[in-house]
Amino acid sequence: MIVVMKSGSPEAEIARISEELSDRGLTPEKIIGKHKVVIGLVGETASLDPLQIQETSPWIEQVLRVEQPFKRASLEFRHGQASDVVVDTPSGAVHFGQNHPVVVVAGPCSVENETMIVETARRVKAAGAQFLRGGAYKPRTSPYAFQGHGESALELLAAARTETRLGIITEVMDAAELDKIASVADVVQVGARNMQNFSLLKKVGAQPKPVLLKRGMSATIEEWLMAAEYIMAAGNPNVILCERGIRTFDRQYARNTLDLSVIPVLRSLTHLPIMIDPSHGTGKAEYVPSMALAAIAAGTDSLMIEVHPNPAKALSDGPQSLTPDRFDHLMSELAVIGKAVNRWQQPSVLAY
Repeated sequence: MIVVMKSGSPEAEIARISEELSDRGLTPEKIIGKHKVVIGLVGETASLDPLQIQETSPWIEQVLRVEQPFKRASLEFRHGQASDVVVDTPSGAVHFGQNHPVVVVAGPCSVENETMIVETARRVKAAGAQFLRGGAYKPRTSPYAFQGHGESALELLAAARTETRLGIITEVMDAAELDKIASVADVVQVGARNMQNFSLLKKVGAQPKPVLLKRGMSATIEEWLMAAEYIMAAGNPNVILCERGIRTFDRQYARNTLDLSVIPVLRSLTHLPIMIDPSHGTGKAEYVPSMALAAIAAGTDSLMIEVHPNPAKALSDGPQSLTPDRFDHLMSELAVIGKAVNRWQQPSVLAY
């Protein structure tokens, strides 16, 4: 349920209404919009009469029920207003949201050594990326595949961050490693395999760093948004949704099916920012540019693209990784579409 306040409502009246609703066992959350304030109510609201609440103050414009099972993540909860996730990086604040330039995240699947990660960070920064991705801990289908270097890889990500002033996005697999990861990462990633690890979602939601939530390989959109709800219900409203391809019938030609239709669907359901990962979504480097271009045209807020200096020798996901030179070229291609839809950043001036 949401309480929409009239434009110019006194702060004291908003506080009074919030306190009164809190006394009824609800959790009021104040959402400040461009022209109005909305009070979102979380809790047992089925027995509440919207008209009764509206009559408690002349400053209440209307009271509406949120019909979706995901309350905080729903577009209704914010009265149709998109929200931004603002990430503090060494280079300044970066805004993920539909009223801002597309944010590009790039880097290798996993951190292999210091030379590789620092040089890749320099190259993607020079091309215009704002964030470096790289796995310190890697969930793999096979127990014999490279699992990441763990804590020592976090130190290498920190070195790359210092060198380039890029933001860092890396995955958490186990709540036991969350504090170590959050001390280095500017955004904590929950991967596809852990999308419904509800215990982990609660722990990630209880810490303050923004969270990147990847869609599970077989997850419906509602299941994905309910996973986001777990994070938000634990106290962290800063969630970015990442589509990374879902599993369908045909896996002969592409690793997954990249669901770009999810962009307009999510726009109608949630206020949360959207990221598209065409690298995992296709599994083949030659398909990544087309899907990245299409994602910007469709309205994505962010892209995550895998880049490796020597994909043929990558310890994980080499076939879907672009070389730095190909990434440079792709960024110039993306700029054409991005500028056409008024969603592109100014080019970086960092040399490499």
